[in-house]
Amino acid sequence: MSDPDDSERLARLDERIAKLRARDAPRPHQQESYSQAQLAWRMVIELVAGLAIGFGMGYGLDSLAGTMPVFLVLFTLLGLAAGIRTMMRSAREVEQRDAGTTRETGATPEDAPEGAKEKRVENGD
Repeated sequence: MSDPDDSERLARLDERIAKLRARDAPRPHQQESYSQAQLAWRMVIELVAGLAIGFGMGYGLDSLAGTMPVFLVLFTLLGLAAGIRTMMRSAREVEQRDAGTTRETGATPEDAPEGAKEKRVENGD
């Protein structure tokens, strides 16, 4: 018959094996790319929204003042600048969130998935 100590050791060993397997289990690739696509669409929408709002305000002011291209061009450029600024703020927010995640887990940039390493090399980081 088996000792109670042996069954206890086997249970602990099973727990350790399960933890290691869970840690080394590959993450679904689809979720990662989905979040990246979602982020890209968010940035595109922010840029286009800034342009559209600036265009609308400029066109409205030009219609009221009777000076057709002046306010249209000015507010479209201001809308573009606002869209880019909002887009950059979103990118910085995501970057800080990702940096906080790697700090919490203790992961280093070398622990990143293979695709992320290749992207960093392409970007010159």
